Parts: sequence; structure tokens; C-alpha cells
Amino acid sequence: MSPPPPPLGRGRKRAAHAFDSALDDSELVTARASLAQGRWQAVRSLLVRTGDDWDRRGHRVTVLAEEPHTAAWARDWLLAEPESADAAVLLGVSLVQRALRGKDEPERAREACRSAAGLAPADPTPWLGLLLLERTPGGQEDTVRLFDEVRSRHPDHHHAHHLMVARLAERRADAGPDPLHEVYDFANWAAEQAPADSPLAILPVVAHAERYRVLAAAGHLPAEPVAAGHWKGRRARQVMKAAFDWWLEWEQEGHPRRLADLNFLAHAKYCEGRGAEAAALFHRIGDHVTPAPWSFPDRDAYTAFRIARASALGTA
Repeated sequence: MSPPPPPLGRGRKRAAHAFDSALDDSELVTARASLAQGRWQAVRSLLVRTGDDWDRRGHRVTVLAEEPHTAAWARDWLLAEPESADAAVLLGVSLVQRALRGKDEPERAREACRSAAGLAPADPTPWLGLLLLERTPGGQEDTVRLFDEVRSRHPDHHHAHHLMVARLAERRADAGPDPLHEVYDFANWAAEQAPADSPLAILPVVAHAERYRVLAAAGHLPAEPVAAGHWKGRRARQVMKAAFDWWLEWEQEGHPRRLADLNFLAHAKYCEGRGAEAAALFHRIGDHVTPAPWSFPDRDAYTAFRIARASALGTA
């Protein structure tokens, strides 16, 4: 079997710095450490407390599922509690992560996610797992159908929208820059459909960065984002201004994935040359750097982040 492609929204170069996908979720960090020691009861309690906060549940399950030991402990949990939807979802998504790393068969992960969906019909997380699984070679499921399954359960699902943007951005890579590319239409539509306070307002910025990733990897744009001019056009400036204005008015301090949005927005403002606005975002980000978009198209993400932050804060 050939190795799987890089995860959605990530460059191919392996970063020297360790990133923590838990971001600033301290409860998640604690439960993850307990799971590493085989104490799955801590994860059980965490997911019970999470309830039907679907964005938070999706974030916590996918982060827990990244750990290499999670599938084994999720099986133990499921043996102890065969009707546990939480255990089934965690097992399904952990098998997805194993399949993405080439450590398990995609069909096993697919079956586990479908089984979890049967135990938790209202939960979008098993369908998020299946959407993640679309990155494996030979994936046969329809991406749009899976996205619709997620969206029918939670219309503003943050992670699923990011995955769709990254996937759509990869279409017609050889065509070169196209201001009318479908990824822009999708991101604008999603932002307009969402409530006024929804972080999906940042999605057009994500789309712009993901399209840069694809165009730069195909050789249509320079591999140095600031030199690419991708963030300097009129349309790009409008997108950045609208997203930054939304952040100033609606900053979602409690959203579990807000730091992913802030990294995209800080990256865009830095590339646009708006140092003061980027600095405000870097202050909010602190040390919670995310690989995307700093790795685009094939860079060491942490080095790129540190250079941009130092420049924006005037300490370069």
C-alpha cells in the first residue's frame, strides 16, 4: 500500500516542533494523559460532560483518537460497556486516525464509524470520522454526502467545514489562480448561512489560504507566502477585513477550535502586511500555534510562525 497523503490543510514537511492539537483545552489534556495510562473512565466522564456541544465533542474525540494507544483502550471500554455510544465513537475515529497513518485498514475504520453512527444517530462525530477518512488512498465514499450527513446534525460544524474547504481547494490545481474557484463560493456561502456570531465567518480566509497551499505546491505561486502576493489583491483584502472585523465584534473565546481560526487570520494579516492587526492576533494565540496554515505549502510551521510573530510584534 502506498503511504497516505498528508492530512487536510497540512504541508508535507515534518515540523521539528511538537504541536498539541488539544490547543488550550486543559480538561482534554488531563483526560488524554489518563487514557495513556489505561484509565478510560476519565475520558468517559469528559465526554459525558461535553454532551451535545458538537464542535467541542468533535474536537475532543479527534484529539483523543490521534494517540496510538486509544483504539486499544476504546475496545476495552466497549467491552465493559457494549452500548456506550461514546466508546463506539472514540473507537471509530481512532481507527480512522490509524488508517490515515497507514496502520489499519480503511474499511475497518469505516465499519466502526458506521456502527457508532447507529448507536448515536444524532451525533455528527462518526460522520466527521468518515469525512476524515476520505484522505486515504482509494477512498470511495462521496465527500459531499458525508459532509451533508454532518451538517444535517450540526449545520455549523466547524471542523467539517474546514475539511470541505481544504478538499475543494484541491480541485483544478493545474488551472492556476482563479478568483471564481468553487472553494471561494463554498466558503462565502457557508459564512453567509451561519449565525452572525459563528466562527464560520473566518472560513473565506481559510479558503484563501488553502487555495494558496494548492497553487504553490503546483508551482503557480512562490513557495514563500509573503512574496506570493496572494493576500494583496482587492478581493483578498475584502475577505481579510470582513474576517478581522468579525473577530473584533464577536471573538468566540469559548469555542474549542477558535485558535485554529486565529492562526489562519494572523497568517493572513501578516502576509497582507498588516503588522498591527497581526500583532493583536498573535497576542491572543500565545503559544498555541497550529501547523496549518504556517506549514503552507511545504515549510517548517513553527519556524514560519516564530518569524511572523517576531516581525509583527516588532522584535525581528
